[in-house]
Amino acid sequence: MEEKKSEINGHAGHKSRLPAVSIKSENNSFKDRLMVFFKRNLLVILTVSGVLVGVGLGMMVRNMNLTRAQMTYFAFPGEMLLRMLKMIILPLVVCSLISGAASLDTRSLGKLGGIAVSYFLVTTLIASSIGVALAFIIKPGVGAGALNTNNLGLEGVSSNKETADSFLDLARNLFPSNLVAAAFRSYVTDYKTILVGNGTNGTLNYQKVPYGTDADGMNILGLVLFAMVFGVALRKLGAEGEELIRFFNAFNEATMVLVSWIMWYVPFGIMFLVGSKIVEMEDVVLLVVANVKAEEETSPLVTHQNHGDSSSHETLDKDGVESVL
Repeated sequence: MEEKKSEINGHAGHKSRLPAVSIKSENNSFKDRLMVFFKRNLLVILTVSGVLVGVGLGMMVRNMNLTRAQMTYFAFPGEMLLRMLKMIILPLVVCSLISGAASLDTRSLGKLGGIAVSYFLVTTLIASSIGVALAFIIKPGVGAGALNTNNLGLEGVSSNKETADSFLDLARNLFPSNLVAAAFRSYVTDYKTILVGNGTNGTLNYQKVPYGTDADGMNILGLVLFAMVFGVALRKLGAEGEELIRFFNAFNEATMVLVSWIMWYVPFGIMFLVGSKIVEMEDVVLLVVANVKAEEETSPLVTHQNHGDSSSHETLDKDGVESVL
């Protein structure tokens, strides 16, 4: 009778099956969420994996004692990645800024410009504060003095540039003399020493004179300023500039498609880029050990301990001298 009642009512059977169904649904939902997470972050996961694989690949290839030519061939996929990124920077920046500036209303440019400048200043201040704080915490380059730059393949960097010339170069690069050349070169101040005459005691007087040179690298400031002003000018033309505005809008959309294609090559290219840099370094252990030693020497705890040890040695010496006396 009890079995018939359970079959007729069906309450006991349903109660025993509900937890199993809920567990299956939870497992399915977890799998679905996991698949959605991997689909959304697949490019990031592949990029991080490419960096880690590149480190391991570089450490393995280092033991093969490759020649310079073989290192160049090994670094070819990473070089192609850098060339693709450099290729897409110019159309991406120029077309997106022209399209964005041309789509703005001229009456709201003043207010929007003030908001943009304020946002830029605030974010720059925050970024600078974070950078300074991290520099005090991490202390990058502390062990650079103990490194042999020739063995590591590093070049010395000159820091004799005047502060005023740095600001003047910034202003000069905002208005490039050649817009086509601005995509490849930027203005940089260099110095030369010239003889200006003789001194009172027969010595020669020399003077450092600044002069302008062209350095390799894109003048991004000049291109950004030109693109924004050009977009505003197209907006001012009204109906006459609509055709050109539509052209730059289509150009911008096509550039974004190219960027999405290039981003899928990033994990493969960055793997060889990181691996080739590790292979080119003659002594990786020296770089790590020097930074660790410098960090240990400059840490507050070690400094305090060393100070305590030195003070204890001084007290012991004084006690020894007093006992001898």
